[in-house]
Amino acid sequence: MSNHSIKIALIQSPSYKTVNENLDHIKHRIEETSQTNANLILLQELHNSPYFCIEQKPDNFEIAETIPGHSTDFFSKLAEKHNIVIVASLFEKRAEGLYHNTAVVFDSDGSIAGMYRKMHIPDDPGFYEKYYFTPGDLGFKPITTSIGKLGVLICWDQWFPEAARLMCLAGADILLYPTAIGWDPDDSKEEQSRQLDAWITVQRSHAIANGVPLACCNRTGTEKSSEVTINFWGNSFVCGPQGEILAQLNEESNDILYCDIDLTRTKSVRKIWPYFRDRRIDDYDNLTKRFIDDD
Repeated sequence: MSNHSIKIALIQSPSYKTVNENLDHIKHRIEETSQTNANLILLQELHNSPYFCIEQKPDNFEIAETIPGHSTDFFSKLAEKHNIVIVASLFEKRAEGLYHNTAVVFDSDGSIAGMYRKMHIPDDPGFYEKYYFTPGDLGFKPITTSIGKLGVLICWDQWFPEAARLMCLAGADILLYPTAIGWDPDDSKEEQSRQLDAWITVQRSHAIANGVPLACCNRTGTEKSSEVTINFWGNSFVCGPQGEILAQLNEESNDILYCDIDLTRTKSVRKIWPYFRDRRIDDYDNLTKRFIDDD
């Protein structure tokens, strides 16, 4: 367990039309953070382009890139130049016909500290990710960096307590979620409010149940296909190990969210809320089943 504090910066923004425009925007934002003594930058999901999963279009596979590749070179140089850890989110081309939604972590010396391939892949109107991505095969393993062990998960993963638990059981100091989630504009305001509240609540619950801080960086802005419109709901936030909200942006902010996180609080919180001690691992076998049918 790490014994220090870190300053995290979450870069929330709408998507620009081209990869170069998005990378230029991110570069300038990272340069801004370098003036604040931030240690860690968390970017939103698939930040290099508009959210192409809004439609099933074969040409979109041309956006994918290898790892290492152009984007990893780009972020590696920025991490080294500014002496900062960066969590990026890329459309990985692993081989012809094999693609992943992949987070890459760059340590402060510019090296690639590790990768995480998204495990839970959604398939809903406007979120056709199963068309593009193969589920990850790297497991739920924290990535060791100069500032601690980062439990990196991606978007749809954030709804599953098992993913957060396994990351924390493996020693994650903090949970990090690059995200792209939004509303259907046809939903009522009441339904939109319920969805946003559920999204924040379930992630705060992961922080509480595991006694670790958590940060989620979501995109904002409106994106459209010929059939679907998504209003990405922003609201990037950071919470502490008891689920307390430490910092949060609103729905429309094109901004950087800064937050100082005391990683030592995990130790004190887990002393008074010893969930790991009281887990009944001797009676959890059924968790590996798809469903428990009546005998």
